[in-house]
Parts: sequence; C-alpha cells; structure tokens
Amino acid sequence: MAYRLIIFDLDGTLSDSLPWFLSIASTAADKHGFKRIDDFESIRGKTSREIIKALNVPLWRLPSIARSMRKLKSQSLDQIQFFPGVPDMLSELFDRGLMLAVVSSDSEENARRALGSSASLIVHFACGASMFGKAKKFREVMRAAAVPPKATLAIGDEVRDAEAAKDAGIDFAGVAWGYATVEALAKTNPVTVFASVSEIPAWLSRHASMVN
Repeated sequence: MAYRLIIFDLDGTLSDSLPWFLSIASTAADKHGFKRIDDFESIRGKTSREIIKALNVPLWRLPSIARSMRKLKSQSLDQIQFFPGVPDMLSELFDRGLMLAVVSSDSEENARRALGSSASLIVHFACGASMFGKAKKFREVMRAAAVPPKATLAIGDEVRDAEAAKDAGIDFAGVAWGYATVEALAKTNPVTVFASVSEIPAWLSRHASMVN
C-alpha cells in the first residue's frame, strides 16, 4: 500500500531551531542541573538515552526541562526559520492529496506559530510529546486520520523519531540537515534519508498515493 499520511517532526526537520537551541543550551544546563554541551558534534551520533547519560540529565527532571524549553522557545519563535524550501514542499504534498501531520515535543501553539500560514496544510497536530512518547502520538494521529500504519510515513531528524516509528509500526525516513548525523540515522534502517528538502516530493511521488 502506498503512503497516504505523512507525519513530520518539527524541530530539525521543518524548522531550523538548532542555532536557537545551542544559544540557550548552557543556560538550560545550569538551571536544570545537567552538563553543558561543550561539543555538540560529539552527541549528534548518539541515541536519546545515550545523550541523557552523557549529559547526566536527571530523568525525573525531563518534564520540567521540556516545559521550560517550550516557554523559552515561545519567546524566540521569530528567530527560528524554516529550512529553505519547506513551505513549497508542504504545499506540493498537500495539493497532491496527501494528509500531513506534525508530531512534536513542542506545544501545539508553538508549532502553529512556527509554521505560520503553512499550518493550514496540517490536518492533524499531536504535540507535547515526551522524550520517549512519540510512538503514542503517532498512533493518535493515525487513529484521527483513519489511516493504517502501513500507509503512514514518519519523517524526522533524530534517532528517537526512528525508534518511535518502529514502536508504532510505521516506516521512517530521515533528513540529513537536522540534529542527528546521517550515520546515526542510517543505523535505524530508514526507508531513505533525504539529502535535501526538495527530494521529499520527488521521492513521495514514487511511493505515495496522491490525488491530482
């Protein structure tokens, strides 16, 4: 069965939030009691659990850290831009008849603001996912869209996106421009790793059920 539902991650996949994240990472580390990220490249190839261990993040503080980060981000959304080509890519997929969804650890309010006019192209939002809670959100979106796992594709930039997709029984495609390295994503056995935003519509034209 061809894909009918495409679930996008937000940060690192649609929006280029890494510069913002790095600008506040040390402040967040000091506030919440974990190690500063001295060398971001050294953690890009790690899984979420490995990153948590490397930074000595107290697990019990993950929810409060997430809330704090969402609040900080809401104050800085005007500094965070789409990756080049994202609005046109979303419009093209929407016009072809694909159902588009966003699953994010961020709040829905932040996600909608970040997407701007492109938010109208997203038929389902499932936001506020915990560090290891994306699989549940994927299932929520599939139920809401009435689309089975075999017709669903998740697109994201982190190993945890791939792990969540596997848990939810759906295919995963990585992107080469986000938080994780291409090598780390390749180890998760994705159906593909996109090298550029412009590759997404072309690839999906061969693997998705679209309405012209």
